[in-house]
Amino acid sequence: MEGLHHDTILEPEQKNLKKDNDISESSDIASINMIDGSVKDFSQTEVNKNLSGEYKVNLYEQMIRIRRFEERSLRSYQQGHIGGFLHLYIGQEAVAVGSVSVLKENDHIITAYRDHGHALAVGMDFDECMAELYGKKTGCSKGKGGSMHFFAPDKNFWGGHGIVGGQTPLGLGIAYALKYNNKKGACLCFMGDGATNQGPFYESLNLASLWNLPVIYIIENNGYSMGTAESRHSAGDPLARRGDAFDIDWSVSNGHDIYEVRQTISDALARAHENSRPSVLEIITYRYRGHSVADPDQTYRSKEEIEEYKSNKDPLNLFREKLLKEKNITEEQVKEIDLKAKGDADASAEFADASPYPDPAELMDDVYWETDNPKEKKSYGTMFFETPS
Repeated sequence: MEGLHHDTILEPEQKNLKKDNDISESSDIASINMIDGSVKDFSQTEVNKNLSGEYKVNLYEQMIRIRRFEERSLRSYQQGHIGGFLHLYIGQEAVAVGSVSVLKENDHIITAYRDHGHALAVGMDFDECMAELYGKKTGCSKGKGGSMHFFAPDKNFWGGHGIVGGQTPLGLGIAYALKYNNKKGACLCFMGDGATNQGPFYESLNLASLWNLPVIYIIENNGYSMGTAESRHSAGDPLARRGDAFDIDWSVSNGHDIYEVRQTISDALARAHENSRPSVLEIITYRYRGHSVADPDQTYRSKEEIEEYKSNKDPLNLFREKLLKEKNITEEQVKEIDLKAKGDADASAEFADASPYPDPAELMDDVYWETDNPKEKKSYGTMFFETPS
């Protein structure tokens, strides 16, 4: 087994403290190994050491754009333009951007309801995403999905799912399809720490190992599930160790270091591409906002804890300082990138506001293929609870 194992199991009250202390505070992004405490500079690992300065700046720009989009969407929510739930990705940007940056042609992504960061990382644009949040026809899901249901099949991005853990068997199915069609690819299936306690996740792990499927389960562990500390909602540490029961390789890594994320995902992709084997990756990260905008997170964590992470482990700040030190970016470029991201985010809100709502007559469109193509219908009976015409 290639998985990383702890020598001892910590007491529940120690678990969150351990993970917080294991995250490096170095602005050089030299990460502390989650197991043995050694320090490693992931910028010098195989997948990162030959990156051009231009490419690194592009990674930084992607993270900035995700954050500015999220901040603008929060304003729109507070102004009453967005209804329902809004799950923000602020603080976790390095996980999505780092993961997507190492994908190949036949690699796919599926995720849960906190999906804005992944959507923008794969190349979806601000306008289609903001319009979807507004429930407008110009949105990526024609205004019918909202925050939790961004989709871009043309970019190998399959959502955006509101049921906790519900995407795990779907990710398994994508991996099955890749193997069935003899394509050298993998499915990255993202989830939160709370989803690891859902039954479908374990059913999926069983089949992934039994059938040797190239699925990579990525636990974005931001520590609090929907509002309960991991030490109170999950027995056993780390969460990724649950792959052991199914003979699946697992690892634990830091999510504030984009270089470490890239290396972690690259290693799992090699396992999936070359040996068609699954992985369970636990990436320790942190969300600055509540579970959703409607969640007053003051009830389960302190403001001091949030500020400490922002000050010492913010993925954008750490990467910016690294790029400045390497002389791959200037302070003026930093300002220009930030200004453009804010401007594009504001423009997307104006686009969404000006866009039309879906026509009520389109309510049943895009639900079942056969209802949109009645002449090619092959099944019998009715698709909806209505009297057949």
